[in-house]
Amino acid sequence: MHFALICLPFKSHIAVFETLGQALQQRGHRVSLLVNSGAETEVRSPLPVYPIAGTSKRQIDRLIKMASRPNGPLGVLKTVHGTAGLSEAFCRHAPERLRALGVDAVLGDQMEPAAGLVARYLGLPLISIACAVALNRDEGIPLPFLPWPYDKSPNGVRRNRGGERIARLLLTEQRRLIMRWSARFGLKLAGDDLQSCFSEIATIAQTTESFDFPRTASSRGLHMVGPLRRDEPQPQLPFAIDPSRPFVFMSLGTLQGHRFRLFRAAARACRQLDVQLLVAHCGGLTEKQEEKLGATWVTDFAPQRAVLERADLCITHGGVNTVMDALECGVPLIALPIAFDQPGVAARIVHHGVGVRLSATLLTAARMKAAIRTVLSQRSYTDRATQIGRSIAEAGGLNRAADIIENVLADYLQKDDRNR
Repeated sequence: MHFALICLPFKSHIAVFETLGQALQQRGHRVSLLVNSGAETEVRSPLPVYPIAGTSKRQIDRLIKMASRPNGPLGVLKTVHGTAGLSEAFCRHAPERLRALGVDAVLGDQMEPAAGLVARYLGLPLISIACAVALNRDEGIPLPFLPWPYDKSPNGVRRNRGGERIARLLLTEQRRLIMRWSARFGLKLAGDDLQSCFSEIATIAQTTESFDFPRTASSRGLHMVGPLRRDEPQPQLPFAIDPSRPFVFMSLGTLQGHRFRLFRAAARACRQLDVQLLVAHCGGLTEKQEEKLGATWVTDFAPQRAVLERADLCITHGGVNTVMDALECGVPLIALPIAFDQPGVAARIVHHGVGVRLSATLLTAARMKAAIRTVLSQRSYTDRATQIGRSIAEAGGLNRAADIIENVLADYLQKDDRNR
């Protein structure tokens, strides 16, 4: 079978689709990765890559920079405008490319509406891939970009509906794009929003049921398999960790690694507590900032899973990849949510008792110090992280995702043949 992989031009999303594509290749399938023109330089694997016309590297770099520095509703609207431009390019240029490639099915980024629109237009089966928190609607669950706790009461449901109404307003430009292209493609969607572009047969998510909020039966077809990554030997760490002192790992991901103020607050707190701290800024800090930081170790990139196997605590922005890695190693968390689904991830961290949440805006060394002391001194955080970690290890990950894709599409094609 020939799969077309369509994803957003963010490094973390591309990495997930690369890993999934290589797994399918190893099973004998043909794979083609489609990205917006200008993002092909972020692809590190030998997968065949097809840039889709209509965008440029400069445009994508500007969008990524803007997304990494959210600034209230106006910043959200600008980001929505930028991502709508990416979707416009895919809707306009991807059908011709997909016809030429002769693909059999589409694996589409859940956050890219064009994947669903183009697949339906071409009559191709679609499976959605949730690189972050699954966006599948459930009335008891707040939207992922909201920090609200889980509340299945009538008041909680009403609040969630209010959040969805606000989201509809903020995403007006995206909804207009979906309506415009569904009309051009002659589609009859169930709605006018991103949800209507999701797969009707299966969605694969990198989280697990044990870490998500409780979902209802309406979420059938949503397969939570845990992190989509290959099992690889972990390298030796290039520094010596003192086993007699707590060891903390801090990473704010590839988009937020420039936040010197947050790293500095953590470094001051760790020095005062005599705690070892490794900061991985993913290239976001200058050499001068590295020198001024005052952490035990500072680097651009670190072998994250190898580090977390030794860590007692992880300080994170709430990115799904880092959180899943930490929990699988039984490491509790301090979350500093900034953008995207990070507030929702932080709410789940608190809900399951695997860590605490702090405000990135109001963070001080004193608040960080109190949080570090709390998480390290209360064994319950580590115990709960270990419990969820076991469920992540058992969720199936990459192999289960590939199994689901093959099985779901086999069933779909059999039904399609019977209906002809």
